[in-house]
Amino acid sequence: MKEPEINESLIKEHGLTAGEYAKILEILGRTPTFTELGIFSVMWSEHCSYKSSRIHFRNFPTSAPWVVQGPGENAGVIDIGDGLCAVFKMESHNHPSFIEPYQGAATGVGGILRDIFTMGARPVASLNSLRFGPLDDPLQRRLLSGVVSGIAGYGNCIGVPTVGGEAYFHPCYGGNILVNVFNLGIVKKEKIFKGTASGAGNPVIYVGSKTGRDGIHGVTMASEEFTDDAEQKKPNVQVGDPFTEKLLLEACLEAMGKDLIVGIQDMGGAGLTSSSSEMAGRAGTGVELHIEKVPPREKDMIPYEFMLSESQERMLIVVSKGKEEELLDIFRKWDLEAVVIGRVMDDGFLTVKWNGKTVAQIPAAKISSEAPLYDRPSERPAWQDGLQKLDLGSIALPTDYNSVLLELLASPNIASKEMIWQEYDHMVRTNTVVLPGSDAAVIRVKESGGSGVKGLAMTVDCSSRYCYLDPYLGGMHAVAEAARNIACSGARPLAVTDNLNFGNPEKPEVMWQFVNAVKGIGEACRALQTPVIGGNVSFYNETKGQAIYPTPTIGMVGILEDVEKHLTQGFKLEGDAVVLLGLTKEELGGSEYLAVIHGMEKGMPPSLDLQAESRLHALLTQAVPILHSAHDCSEGGVAAALAESSISGNIGAEISLKDISAPGTRKDALLFGESSGRVVASLSEGDLAALKLLCENHGVPLFLIGKTGGKNLNIDSEIGVPVSRLSEVHKKSLKNRVESR
Repeated sequence: MKEPEINESLIKEHGLTAGEYAKILEILGRTPTFTELGIFSVMWSEHCSYKSSRIHFRNFPTSAPWVVQGPGENAGVIDIGDGLCAVFKMESHNHPSFIEPYQGAATGVGGILRDIFTMGARPVASLNSLRFGPLDDPLQRRLLSGVVSGIAGYGNCIGVPTVGGEAYFHPCYGGNILVNVFNLGIVKKEKIFKGTASGAGNPVIYVGSKTGRDGIHGVTMASEEFTDDAEQKKPNVQVGDPFTEKLLLEACLEAMGKDLIVGIQDMGGAGLTSSSSEMAGRAGTGVELHIEKVPPREKDMIPYEFMLSESQERMLIVVSKGKEEELLDIFRKWDLEAVVIGRVMDDGFLTVKWNGKTVAQIPAAKISSEAPLYDRPSERPAWQDGLQKLDLGSIALPTDYNSVLLELLASPNIASKEMIWQEYDHMVRTNTVVLPGSDAAVIRVKESGGSGVKGLAMTVDCSSRYCYLDPYLGGMHAVAEAARNIACSGARPLAVTDNLNFGNPEKPEVMWQFVNAVKGIGEACRALQTPVIGGNVSFYNETKGQAIYPTPTIGMVGILEDVEKHLTQGFKLEGDAVVLLGLTKEELGGSEYLAVIHGMEKGMPPSLDLQAESRLHALLTQAVPILHSAHDCSEGGVAAALAESSISGNIGAEISLKDISAPGTRKDALLFGESSGRVVASLSEGDLAALKLLCENHGVPLFLIGKTGGKNLNIDSEIGVPVSRLSEVHKKSLKNRVESR
């Protein structure tokens, strides 16, 4: 096949600017080949290079005594004691899931799993954060069904439990759904592997599935806004095979156990190009590849296609010279392709050969770590001031608070997501201790020992409405709520991975949202001592110029020294005291109540005291032995939190909120306002004195608000609803919305 002429049209088709092409000419000192143009285009795409976001990551804290590996590798690693580490990361598969929901979501799961086991860890738990448009749209119902089926189809087949997550519905996601996937694995500290191509002369080995044409320019497609042709981009979406991935996982872990591997990396976004150049770039070496040796799945493939294909279930491995046959035997035993396709060089170049002819030769560092870096213009949009103004005096108080509570519980953003997570296998491997539906998922770490088996708590969180109203405060809230959810499970928050989902960074207002959200995340992570150890940026989530709300999703992990000493949100016993920890203010800005009941998305998000948050989290972890339940107050305020605790425990409660706030506070703000740093907890009345002492020591306000018991949830004179009715509305409303159309 004759290579096409490198001209202005072809350069533009590859998503490269005139300035970037000029830089390519400077690096090479000549016109690039067609293959080289493709390599530069994918590696310098926003998705791979983070060229618009990297300079802002200095705002993130990335180190702590328990951090073993921070940003820069396939996944972050923290020390959890007993010679063990937790490896975790979150990635997006947004555009592919909109184009082809089943395969887009499925391959997102497959990709994040490979990021984990390429570090030497066995994946043990998955989460996901999903965002869709309103469910009265048939397209959104189809997308929801396809995405959930794709996550279930891949995760269930490979045998990794999906233990929790979140789903959120808003018109801003109608043209750009978000599918963010998280996975965590466990590894022995001395068995961590990294993606480096070290040792000149060492063989480079291709393992896994054969290479086809699926996914070519997938990362380029993910670095563009959607227009009317989104449906035509289906060839850019990869096709996954979880059964092959299971074989690949086991073969990789077996080879790692025999100390055969020098370096290993998943062929994810940008496929063979990213894996080879990044491994060489990290090691300061070069790699020579003989592409004709790559096992093809389709006929007449050319070097350009081999290098850019994003076919799934493939790995690139560097093995010590002389051990290649032993490694090849392992992968052949698992019925996988395994071929020596090149070697490590000491010249610093990524060299691609095709039947002896050099079709690409590029300095590896120039494409892996020295991509263009942009400090894009950032400007606060003029409409932000009006958005943040809220006149509470113009908002009428409800006449029927029971109806308001039921309507909030029926809101897709508060309603039970059981219809989603019931499709997932959350008990495979039998490590799941807290099932989906509570504040955080909890798994046991069977390999741990000492005084008790350790546990890990994990959650994903983000209030995109808060981020829309104030990106800086919204970014802080995302971290604080994630940490609060971890603490409500009885765990100590340890570290964060993020998935930063935004619109087009070339628009100053979008860049302003991004910069301020990153600042807010960084400040909260420093205050709560939860460093950012990895993550992902997904820009260009726009369709026809309409961007999503800023959605910086936070994935957080915490540790329980004894997994048996965990908490869940449901009331446990009749006659328990119910307390509210934290202060309640007259804050309705950005609340679900304001959006659902009054049709308004205005005002400032709730104020946030990070030091008070930190004290609350420390209190909760210390109070675990005397608490029976703990539940974060977030969407829907204290009334929704009490309802969810009653529903989960199937126990009613008699509640009085008259003393929790300043006199004159609006009743709707008391019930449904979303003041931060608050937790509803229950415990035996005999332990109240001990809890009060702990609260005094930690500086956490405590309010005794009632007692559990009976079949109704009664709150002052405003609310009185049978728990059975609350449960029916909460558990069935999302399913009814999907099935009644």
